[in-house]
Amino acid sequence: MIQPERILFEDDGSIPNSRYAVLVYRGAIDLENPDLASSMEERFASNHWTDSWRNGIYPFHHYHSTSHEVLGIYRGSATVRLGGECGQDLFVEAGDVIVIPAGVGHKNLGASEHLGVVGAYPNGRRWDVLRGRPGERPQADQNIAVIPTPTEDPLYGSDGPLKKIWGEMFDGIG
Repeated sequence: MIQPERILFEDDGSIPNSRYAVLVYRGAIDLENPDLASSMEERFASNHWTDSWRNGIYPFHHYHSTSHEVLGIYRGSATVRLGGECGQDLFVEAGDVIVIPAGVGHKNLGASEHLGVVGAYPNGRRWDVLRGRPGERPQADQNIAVIPTPTEDPLYGSDGPLKKIWGEMFDGIG
């Protein structure tokens, strides 16, 4: 079982970010698989992260106030800014998986020509796209406050690192 990197971001005034850490699983999916995208979709779905899609990452700062999100890189590479304007740049490549808590800003700063990403949500939760604009925060903050902590890690299920790490950070909250 791969242990993820943990990255925390503070509220920057427009992007709320999260009390939960972004989790980055490096090389989590075997690149020898001839259909890496389908493999990611199946693995996420087997752990109740569903409503999946295939595409890229938006080239503008955005966050979701109604769901956490998992992104699996199945082809190419990208540099992603996490946490808003004052956040951190993260290089990701095929085989990497990122779990982004609700409220954490993310943006594609640049990618290889054929970047491929699978995204999914715990229990297929509905998601929104917010951009840190004036007036968003009151409702966004209310939405984020009531999102349950996922019961399954998107890669390793109920025994995976997500529940343990997020549970340790805020035992009993979420």
